[in-house]
Amino acid sequence: MTTPVLQIGNRTITTTDLMPLLIQYQLLPQLCRELLTDQAIEGIECSLEETEQALEQFYEIHHLTEVPARQAWLLQQGITPQQLETRATRALRIETFKHRTWGNKLESYFLTRKSELDQVIYSLIRTLHPEVAQELYFRIQADEQSFADLAQQYSQGSEAETGGLLGPVPLTQPHPALAEKLVQGQPGQLFPPTQIGEWYVVFRLEKLISAQLDDAMRQRLLDQFFDTWFQEQLTQPQPTSQLAPLALAHA
Repeated sequence: MTTPVLQIGNRTITTTDLMPLLIQYQLLPQLCRELLTDQAIEGIECSLEETEQALEQFYEIHHLTEVPARQAWLLQQGITPQQLETRATRALRIETFKHRTWGNKLESYFLTRKSELDQVIYSLIRTLHPEVAQELYFRIQADEQSFADLAQQYSQGSEAETGGLLGPVPLTQPHPALAEKLVQGQPGQLFPPTQIGEWYVVFRLEKLISAQLDDAMRQRLLDQFFDTWFQEQLTQPQPTSQLAPLALAHA
């Protein structure tokens, strides 16, 4: 037996329509994510001050600074003031969950991954001809022409469009043979032609950017922990009633 649950235009959506529609419009993974998130933050409560601040921010974002506008919006959305409070504080409760779950792991995790998080800015010219690479190296070394001009004229990769300048990128992104030299170099150091596969490259270290465990990095790592946790939740065995949706979401 099917039960109507939603009327959109001249179409009535029934209970049997919901799952096919969620799959068709690729909404099932997002629904699973939100449900798992709500389960995780279920026991987390905000202080009165935090709740008031979250509500004020919500009102400002949705242009609901006047009480009549709020009441009309609640009626339009079909939700209660308590449901609005839950929605307004959700982001804060998610961040609280992240900090409570992984906050004490950030420092050690950061130290183990620091080499992957460090970044580099460097300039590069690549060519298929070793004699060209050698000639360009000598010109740059002698200050006959700028690296950028020569890269625009001779480099055979997309870096020609930026005058050879690449980055900032993680130190794991350049070819290992380049990264090994870049990490040991000094800013402004020009390296002689190096063969990388079929290419001959001339490159110069512009700047090494050492990763710092600042607020932005902490947030980045917490988000990574959260995303990994979510993927793990999808792969864990679920009760029969939940197994099909989660399996579909993971697929």
